[in-house]
Amino acid sequence: MAILFFAFLFLLSFSTPSEGGGSIAVNYGRIADNLPQPAQVVELLKAQGIKKVKLFDTDSTVLTALANSGITVVVALPNELLSSAAAADGSFSEKWVQTNIAQYYPATQIEAIAVGNEVFVDPNNTTDFLVPAMKNVYNSLVKHNISSIKVSSPVALSSLNTSYPPSAGVFKPELIEPVMKPLLEFLRKTSSFLMVNAYPFFAYSANSGDISLDYALFRAANANVVDPGTGLSYSNLFEAQLDAVFAAMKNLQYDDVPVVVSETGWPSKGDENEIGASAENAAAYNGNLVKRVLTGAGTPLRPNQSLNVYLFALFNENQKTGPTSEKNYGLFYPSKEKVYNIPLTMAALNAPGSTPVNGSKVQVTSAGEAPSAAVGQTWCVASSEAEEKKLQAGLDYACGEGGADCRPIQESATCYNPNTLVAHASYAFNSYYQKKARGAGTCNFGGAAYVVTQPPRFGSCEFPTGY
Repeated sequence: MAILFFAFLFLLSFSTPSEGGGSIAVNYGRIADNLPQPAQVVELLKAQGIKKVKLFDTDSTVLTALANSGITVVVALPNELLSSAAAADGSFSEKWVQTNIAQYYPATQIEAIAVGNEVFVDPNNTTDFLVPAMKNVYNSLVKHNISSIKVSSPVALSSLNTSYPPSAGVFKPELIEPVMKPLLEFLRKTSSFLMVNAYPFFAYSANSGDISLDYALFRAANANVVDPGTGLSYSNLFEAQLDAVFAAMKNLQYDDVPVVVSETGWPSKGDENEIGASAENAAAYNGNLVKRVLTGAGTPLRPNQSLNVYLFALFNENQKTGPTSEKNYGLFYPSKEKVYNIPLTMAALNAPGSTPVNGSKVQVTSAGEAPSAAVGQTWCVASSEAEEKKLQAGLDYACGEGGADCRPIQESATCYNPNTLVAHASYAFNSYYQKKARGAGTCNFGGAAYVVTQPPRFGSCEFPTGY
């Protein structure tokens, strides 16, 4: 991932195409010393209904574990091998394909090879080797009669020179002739797709004064950010970022090349200066993204091309370098427990009791054992993102005319600690919600509350499920 300082002025007025929505897949990174064995990971993927996974190498143990699993795989040739793979005689690529692809396929359903990763920001300056390496890898696949495996390369949004408004998107001038045109021409000729790594988190964190958090988290359903170049409206930053890439491709006359989002995600933890990094925001971003991808069409600029997205990442990775956020993009802890509970498939989205993600958030769990909840049980909690004034007004209403039982949050009572507005409001909101028999609209409080499907955790306080 390359951190992108995405200059996006927020004005608030407020794979290939597939039927019935796009697809959700996941990146399986392994820069950690505490992850489950690959065979256990495959079982986890199956249990979660995840049918597509992307790797950052061609590890033999992982590829063997994925054999005959029904899970399709994207593998990677890392940046450090690009210069060798680009050699004119093609011998390195031939051997690499034989050793890392041909011997596993088709038992392991390898569907694509990511040649390099965000090569344009690689400090080792491997850009010149990229397209020659891709061509050599593809030619080797042809020799082995497995050219149905696509060859692509993930690019970061930092490859754009301009990204706002989306219709003004253009690639950096120094990349266009040397690499972008040859890359896109190769993808077109081989019927492949461009891989794009898109992270609204970076844009929001660097420009939180200009970009609404709700806009970054798919919670601004009534937003109307209009692109003056096209008249198209945007309700979320993710689609605006993608359309900037589409505009840049169109500017080079390659708007027929499909795009797959090879990485996107939101960290559940970050350093003090990483604005927006939290488990609650990560749950909101990924949960709302999943719903958007599985139930929606394309972007405003490409409405007929469904979105195909690889979430980053499967696990938190404790040996990654850089800021704290880099270690905390995982959907799961190494224990295989969810960092937060979001649906990952259409079946999970449609399941009874599934927490809605259209404007709300999803319950966050800790690294320990997840609390158990009876099927259909729900609770109401306060949003830590809500304005203090709104939380206080909701708390006053719930404990006053709303009739909530607020005795446990009085000083010295069982739920007084933690003594925070969010904790006290959560208890009061939930008491009101339960007293109203969890009726529709009783967990709102002006947008300051949302429903969760796991028991809330505030100190040792137990939240009631009925009265």
